[in-house]
Amino acid sequence: MRRRDVLTGLAAASLPAAAPAATAPPAAALSWDAVLRLAARLRRLPEDGLDPAAYGTPPEGLATTDRAAFHQATYHAAHAALVDLVLGRVRAIGGRPDIQRDPARADFPRWAAELAAAAEPAAVLDRAADLPEGAALLRAELAKANALVLRGGWPAIPGGVHTLEPGMTDAGRIQALRARLRAEDPILAAAPDGGAGYDGPLVEAVKRWQAARGLEADGRVGPVSQAMLNVPASGRVAQLRAALDLRRNPAPLPEERRIDVNVPDFSLAVMDGSRVVLRMAVVVGKPARATPMLRVRMTAVQFNPTWGVPERNAREDLLPRFRANPRAMQERGFKLYGLVNGERVEVDPTTVDWSGVSRERFPYFVRQDAGDGNALGRIKFIMPNGDDIYMHDTPDRHLFRRPDRAFSSGCIRLENPLGLLDVLAEGMGWDRARVQRTLDSRQTSGFALRRSFPVRLHYNSVVVENGAVRIRPDIYGLDLAYVREMDRPRPQVVAGRVA
Repeated sequence: MRRRDVLTGLAAASLPAAAPAATAPPAAALSWDAVLRLAARLRRLPEDGLDPAAYGTPPEGLATTDRAAFHQATYHAAHAALVDLVLGRVRAIGGRPDIQRDPARADFPRWAAELAAAAEPAAVLDRAADLPEGAALLRAELAKANALVLRGGWPAIPGGVHTLEPGMTDAGRIQALRARLRAEDPILAAAPDGGAGYDGPLVEAVKRWQAARGLEADGRVGPVSQAMLNVPASGRVAQLRAALDLRRNPAPLPEERRIDVNVPDFSLAVMDGSRVVLRMAVVVGKPARATPMLRVRMTAVQFNPTWGVPERNAREDLLPRFRANPRAMQERGFKLYGLVNGERVEVDPTTVDWSGVSRERFPYFVRQDAGDGNALGRIKFIMPNGDDIYMHDTPDRHLFRRPDRAFSSGCIRLENPLGLLDVLAEGMGWDRARVQRTLDSRQTSGFALRRSFPVRLHYNSVVVENGAVRIRPDIYGLDLAYVREMDRPRPQVVAGRVA
């Protein structure tokens, strides 16, 4: 196979359908020093979360043995890398409708023409690398994370029964916690070693670490903080690589008022263009029942909703409670229905022999009446979709005080449902007094919104805000899946065929 065929194939494999093929400028049109600087810039692609080897970046030794081949290879690699810097390495991925690109808006042919004409093509790659929102901050964090990986990362903190509290002594866990934070906190690294005691400098280091990750900065290391501390440095690298690529060439968001839910950030924002109208905490699906990423529209509101319990919830969550105390479930408004002669009839749960009912053989339908204890709370927001996902109030208000809020069965629980209702029903005559009267009626009712609102459930575990980077847990492993897609080899087009 000829070298030029391979190089052309590497470039073509990375190109979108509308992008022109790479045509290297004549060697005389580009100074040799500029070629060397371009090659050096390609070797720095890991700073941008990309792998130089994916683009056929030539070995440095070729520069001394075959200048013409080195020039050609370097230019083709730069062209292929430019495609991904401008358009994004991952153009689409299954199950992620939140990822949308806009190739026409990016105008890649203009970038390709600039690369071909530039006296300093490395500068073109630099400008393309700066396109993503917050690129400089994300690259700085990625550099730190890569450096930590090269130094060996950090030790894991052993599990324990108790939360680590300031003032405690625990030789194994506290010394591991100190070593873990010293790996990335220069203030703690410079402080005297407090040994097995959870002393002041270590408490302050934990607080700094918690604040940087959007957790409550209380210095207490419970299960959530410990799980996040134990994510290896390589996991942080993956999250930051995904964050950079996700921000490349995104399709513009609707200018109309819209609802954005960032699932791993456990947050909802009502946006009007770039202006935040309302922000609140949310509870999302637990990893075993992940909230799907969606682009839908919110169309209606329901007051005092009943809850038709999905079969999986009934079998896995409610069956143990019915077994333990069927009368208590009755008092909480849960009703049981079975089929008799093809008709659904209510069954008294206290008359059921629950020892004979298993998860695999659960013959009942469960519904919970409207009321203060209803799992959906007092308000439900309807956004039609094939996954039966909606937003709703909840009686479990204490969950909003937790830094980790992945507890639902997939739907979105709202910290401030009345605030969202105020925004959605603006101008429709639903003031707070009318809403309260409707809620007090205990009757299930609702209304259609005058206009539907775009809703986007998206997945961005790395948030750039107020000049800082906040990294949330990759609760569903979607960042790791994204990076696997980034690193998946692309087919090479050689002599008109796929090799």
